[in-house]
Amino acid sequence: MENTYKIKGMTCGHCVGAVTQEVSAVDGVDSVTVDLDSASMTVTSNAEIGLDVLSAAVDEAGYELVS
Repeated sequence: MENTYKIKGMTCGHCVGAVTQEVSAVDGVDSVTVDLDSASMTVTSNAEIGLDVLSAAVDEAGYELVS
């Protein structure tokens, strides 16, 4: 499965790294690609991952997942 989400608050490469690190640690995530220019991330997984779980990971990085 591949899903794309908007992220609020990212301004630099450090932001991208922080979100990538936190979301990559979520069980079931195979890969994550964070794009600063579009303020989005694409998550690839082999099963459905709850929006609340991804939101918590993005929040832990210091940013906000926009649904």
